[in-house]
Amino acid sequence: MKEVKELKATLEDLDKLIPYENNAKEHPQWQIEQIMRSIREFGFLDPIGINKEMRIIEGHGRYLACKELGIKKVPCLVLDGMTEEQERAYIIAHNKLSLNTGFDIEKLRYELNALKVQGIDLCITGFENIELENILSEETEKELLEIEDSFDDEEERGSEGLVCPHCGHKAKKKEFLECDIDG
Repeated sequence: MKEVKELKATLEDLDKLIPYENNAKEHPQWQIEQIMRSIREFGFLDPIGINKEMRIIEGHGRYLACKELGIKKVPCLVLDGMTEEQERAYIIAHNKLSLNTGFDIEKLRYELNALKVQGIDLCITGFENIELENILSEETEKELLEIEDSFDDEEERGSEGLVCPHCGHKAKKKEFLECDIDG
């Protein structure tokens, strides 16, 4: 295990940052718009990770959003001490690890409802309207449970698991109740 180092935070000119040309994480325009909406609402709270040569290791979506917003200087963390191979692996790991889990649907529903009652625009959370409707609907969970009850045992389900009637997401029951239903 690598020793924990103190991270160096800097404020850098956006134009000096170099995106990693083989970044495999996709950033479609709709996602860039979500990031822009988040930056407008909350400010720039998640620094871009760069190496000492100013190459972006993590934060390509934030970089693209800042370009569109016309932001000239951005907070960065200098991620030092990795080999080029480790940087390349971390670029993938940083993006994939955040995708490996979903949400506790009951807690998410509670938090979203609490924000809704306070008059907060729930779209700033990154969920699309159809996702919000599905998450906030008690029917989504009931439909998933009804589908599961139609199976006699685990073996009959095969490796496919359940299929969400709203978005087509495939998973086992436990994963469904924790997933972010991102269609």
